[in-house]
Amino acid sequence: MDYYSEYQKWCTDAYFDEETKAELAAIADDKEEIEDRFYRTLEFGTAGLRGVIGAGTNRMNIYTVRQATQGLANYILSRNGQDRGVAIAHDSRLMHDEFTDAAALCLAANGIKAYVFPELRPVPELSFAVRQLGCIAGIVITASHNPREYNGYKVYWEDGAQITPPHDGNIMAEVAKVTSFDMVKTMDKKEAQKAGLYITIGNEIDEAYFEQLRSLSIHPEIIKQMAKDIRIVYSPLHGTGLVPVKRVLDDLGFENVYIEPQQAVPDGHFPTVPYPNPENPDAWELALKLAKEKDADLVLTTDPDADRLGVYCKDTKTGEYVSFTGNMSGMLIAEYILSEKTKNGTMPENPALIETIVTTDMAKAIAAAYGVRLIEVLTGFKYIGEQIRLFEETGSNHYVFGLEESYGCLPGTYARDKDAPAAVTMLCEVAAYYKAQGKTLWDAMIDLYEKYGYYREDLATLTLKGIDGAAQIQEIMARARENVPAVIGDYEVLAVRDYKADTRKDMKTGEVSKTGLPSSNVLYYELSRDAWCCVRPSGTEPKIKFYFGVKGTSLEDSKAQVEALKKDMLKIFE
Repeated sequence: MDYYSEYQKWCTDAYFDEETKAELAAIADDKEEIEDRFYRTLEFGTAGLRGVIGAGTNRMNIYTVRQATQGLANYILSRNGQDRGVAIAHDSRLMHDEFTDAAALCLAANGIKAYVFPELRPVPELSFAVRQLGCIAGIVITASHNPREYNGYKVYWEDGAQITPPHDGNIMAEVAKVTSFDMVKTMDKKEAQKAGLYITIGNEIDEAYFEQLRSLSIHPEIIKQMAKDIRIVYSPLHGTGLVPVKRVLDDLGFENVYIEPQQAVPDGHFPTVPYPNPENPDAWELALKLAKEKDADLVLTTDPDADRLGVYCKDTKTGEYVSFTGNMSGMLIAEYILSEKTKNGTMPENPALIETIVTTDMAKAIAAAYGVRLIEVLTGFKYIGEQIRLFEETGSNHYVFGLEESYGCLPGTYARDKDAPAAVTMLCEVAAYYKAQGKTLWDAMIDLYEKYGYYREDLATLTLKGIDGAAQIQEIMARARENVPAVIGDYEVLAVRDYKADTRKDMKTGEVSKTGLPSSNVLYYELSRDAWCCVRPSGTEPKIKFYFGVKGTSLEDSKAQVEALKKDMLKIFE
């Protein structure tokens, strides 16, 4: 692409509005900014679109949203799915209304019904709505936990999960064919509504969703017993979580729930947090301050689209609040579901627990303890959703729980994406269960470590932006494939899985077998002493990610091990 010619076209073509032209005129003397905005078309990947908001082909704007939607529409039409329609939701990100209507009206102009939530909704409710309404697809306007300058566009298929093969590749191919904006259709909103092609979703979907969340409870009697004794502080981080989390906690009967007031208002500028991600310690300042004032047992936050749940718990021995990783909170929920379903005889036949390849190995130990099949999938919750669909089609297993390390889990099959309100439902019940025994969640976590081993995980990221950054990331991965280390620090490399080549090589015998998973640009190192590490480029940001896992003999030992492993692994990739 001749980026400067494209820039000039956007500055002069009548297709683009005056606001867009004014924004571009303001950077006329900034060649680097022009290049970054126009050196490529914002890539429609397997998760859809995600990028910085602004004018340009490499930005999120109504034009790139329409272009992507036209490709999606073409695919839906090729499958005669127009009458089934597409459900659309959005979170609190900037430009959410504009992007929602850009997508809905492009679909409508192609004769495809758009079912649109009138206000912000969490991602898992969109996943639920796709199935409930019988839609062929779904769209969420969100950039999840990315910085405030981002927005995005996730695509879901009829099973309620984000698109997986073959649909992801087929949709990407159709989007790639839309090479000119004059190929893109749109129509007036009032005309679309009059024609029955733009349909506002009513509250019946909300009520059906909350009914599913209530049904997750295993011991509602314990919640009633402890409802007055547990204090919960919650922050939605200016996102979509406020209404569903307040509602589900109220439905369950918890009486002492305190909302962080400054972060309760949906706001795409995220004025109180530099980075609206529960994994970011800076996001917790206000919630932890309120927790100390209220002497809270639990402190919870959700990301802007409310699919991830962050957790702090009070350690009554020290009086301090302890941070829980997504692995830790996920393991507490997994242990509770598996143990209590086993006790009360409600465990289904052929039960299965699903986790991603970079999630804690404690899941394997817990699954084995209860005779539950453990299935590993690639990073991305859509692969967990895909397994649920395969279970339904084949009858091979029954899903009992699924999780990924990045603060996401799903305790039911009503949706096919990670669900923070559902995680709140389960974790608060787990807290009530242990409080009835005189224990905190931190006490319960120590019990898990003592029972299964002191598993600990960590993550490191390397950010490389722009044209050069993308090339550097590919170079790093290529170099890693060419130079497989025999040892990483104090650990022997036992095997290397290359998911791009679909190979697992045993480093002792040289035997090569298949990974059995779809192709993905991921390298996974199986190490001695139950340790592992993994490297992969991010699918949504200009980053390369490094994951680490160890099994120690104590909190101190596991912490020392994982820090040493991280240091030694990163040296290899310098």
